[in-house]
Amino acid sequence: MESKGRKKMKNSQAATAKEDIPTLSEEEEYKEYLKSLFEVLLLLGEQSIPPMGPANNKDQGLGSSSFQALLDNRIMCGDEVLKKRYDDNKECCSTEQLNQLIEVCEKFVRSKLVEEIKQSSFFSLLTGDPVKISGEWQLPVFVRYVDESNFQRERFVGFLSFEGDRDILAEKLLSEMTDKWGLDMERCRGQAHSCSGTHFNQIKILAAKLMEMHPRAVLTLSSGQSLNMSLASGMALSGVQLVMFTFKKIESFFGQSALLQLELENAISIFYPDNEEKANDLKEICRTGWTGRNDAFEVAVDILEALLLCIDSVHDNEDMKWSDQVSQNALEISKALTDFEFVMALVVLKNVMTLTQAFGKNIQGNATETHSAAVSLKAVLHSLKEVSDNIDVYHEFWNDEALTIAATMEISAKLPRSFLRKHQAECGSMRPESYYKEHLSVPVVNHTIREMNRLFCEDHLKLLRCLSLIPAVIEQHKSTEPEEVNVQAFNNDIPNAGTLSAELHCWWVKWNKKGKGETFPSSLHETLQLADVKFFPNMLAVFRLIGVLPALALEDNCNVAYKRFTMYMENTPDRFKSKSLALLNINYDVKFDLDSLADTYMKTYPEVQQES
Repeated sequence: MESKGRKKMKNSQAATAKEDIPTLSEEEEYKEYLKSLFEVLLLLGEQSIPPMGPANNKDQGLGSSSFQALLDNRIMCGDEVLKKRYDDNKECCSTEQLNQLIEVCEKFVRSKLVEEIKQSSFFSLLTGDPVKISGEWQLPVFVRYVDESNFQRERFVGFLSFEGDRDILAEKLLSEMTDKWGLDMERCRGQAHSCSGTHFNQIKILAAKLMEMHPRAVLTLSSGQSLNMSLASGMALSGVQLVMFTFKKIESFFGQSALLQLELENAISIFYPDNEEKANDLKEICRTGWTGRNDAFEVAVDILEALLLCIDSVHDNEDMKWSDQVSQNALEISKALTDFEFVMALVVLKNVMTLTQAFGKNIQGNATETHSAAVSLKAVLHSLKEVSDNIDVYHEFWNDEALTIAATMEISAKLPRSFLRKHQAECGSMRPESYYKEHLSVPVVNHTIREMNRLFCEDHLKLLRCLSLIPAVIEQHKSTEPEEVNVQAFNNDIPNAGTLSAELHCWWVKWNKKGKGETFPSSLHETLQLADVKFFPNMLAVFRLIGVLPALALEDNCNVAYKRFTMYMENTPDRFKSKSLALLNINYDVKFDLDSLADTYMKTYPEVQQES
């Protein structure tokens, strides 16, 4: 009896509470309905759950979608506004309306990001490799800036369509960034582009156009890609592209199973029986994403025989350990590894990139290492020019090395199949050594010199040399006062250029002597967080400007955007990928205001409310 009484009392309270709810006007009710829709959409977006999944057929509408399932759940939990909408229209939301909601969310997220970027004054533009979404090429765009709390930030601001007339594509992309997104490109102080293969020339045009329109948007290397990988990715040479494509296959192949990785390590042990230290070093390297490392070509040469042994063993599959798909993938990699064009290109890349390897490592190292790299570029370019001037001699060495490796792996030295097909008449007189000199060694060296000059122009080097203002670097070079000429590159962007010289000297005096047990900030991140830095307004402005340079490595907690972008692209099935939802998912930490979203929707699509 008592139990029934309690139940009756609860029902009575619920009924009273229901009666107490004020009656909403038609507009208020519509707004509450929209807020419910946005709340569900944001939840799905944050968790990277496609709203349209798992329905496969767009004609089915939202009937079996994740979005509809959550709306049904809200109705069951007492969302009266949604229930009324469903009772009246037999659906809560149409596919067309869902797309409108997604579009409003995309614009809201981007407006918040652009607002934050504007508050930071200056930024740099970064683009990634174009990706295919819904059958169209899209260019991912990131922005790096220093926020009001002096923390470096990198944000994903969206995709730009990479389709259309190649002659006007660059102008179209820049126009969309300014007119549609609201980015003030006059405040852009740097740019970096990670691009490979077929799109490289188009991206070069974009970079040149941005530089032409905004000369202070200095072109730099991207911290997300090692220098040598960046240099090789931009070479439109069949041999180099074969190496790069095979590297991607190798990374994907061994990344799918720890057992495959173990097979490779066992093969390495077989080829280094008398050098356990070398074998252990190579095994350790192969447990990382070695195909993207600065020394990847060197590592590949060291493990090439072991790699082929491992791959062939997997393909033979004598123990029936591997699936047919794994065995087939192994065969494809084996064919590439035993192609003489691959071996020759790998050897040339290894030898040329050895000259830029230390520079590339330092440029993405700590402040001291980056500063050191900035003052050593001339030596690197001198070494490359010496190779270029004596390419006949160097190519002979490289050819001999490739022939030795090929003989060990029982590979015949021959011209590439693609060349043989296109130039059958010339094949009899063309020797492999001559072909690879003209079509591989010479272009690789020339491209490397050209790109090093392009990526590290004098304006860029001046900015990097300003890392000599980091307290630990000042203390390390205490006898040398930082050169004012480098800092003067910022004259138009600092609060008071007239006091720069005096302020620079005071800053140097403050840090050139260290007390016993005292620790000085050794990174840009630590320097920006100094309490005293606000008393040096010009120095603070300089550090904030250096902080937007794309070449400098970010702290782990500042590099979330690119990691989430990569996760989204890798984990979302192609048919569910959406450029709008990607923006929503990657910028999950943007503070959303449901009222603002609903108001924006009502202003953008007033006809929907009238139809309702």
